[in-house]
Amino acid sequence: MVAVRSARVSIIESPTGGALSGGGATVPRMFDHLGFPCGDVDRSVAFYTSVFAPLGMAEAVRFPNGQGGHVVGLATGGPPQFWVTSGEAVDRELHIAFAAPDRATVDAVHTAAEQIGAEVLHAPREFPEYHPGYYGVFLRDPDGHNVEAVHHGF
Repeated sequence: MVAVRSARVSIIESPTGGALSGGGATVPRMFDHLGFPCGDVDRSVAFYTSVFAPLGMAEAVRFPNGQGGHVVGLATGGPPQFWVTSGEAVDRELHIAFAAPDRATVDAVHTAAEQIGAEVLHAPREFPEYHPGYYGVFLRDPDGHNVEAVHHGF
């Protein structure tokens, strides 16, 4: 369970990614899913499922996209929440951070990235400039995006 505190409210995120609650209120999660086109969907799926395997990321579904390619849903145990599709890659760098349950998992993502020769932008460490306890690894995906595994430490 992750607690995020502000001056006005405490919000608790369930470990299954479900609804958020705080002070007796229930608030739906902010995002249902995220997706974007990539230059080579198979290469991207191989990257994400290899590097983020320590998070449990796996291909959940694959459908034709109607343009000779595929749309692929990736999941970490529940319904797919991260989608990539064949197409022209986004020409600007995106930043995507995947939640890790602990520092050891962040370190395991780093090891998996090194094993496939992925570019490591920032090796695992604490980033106090973000907040105390912020522990992450930053990587470059096949389309040049900045992807991260992060554990918040609270």
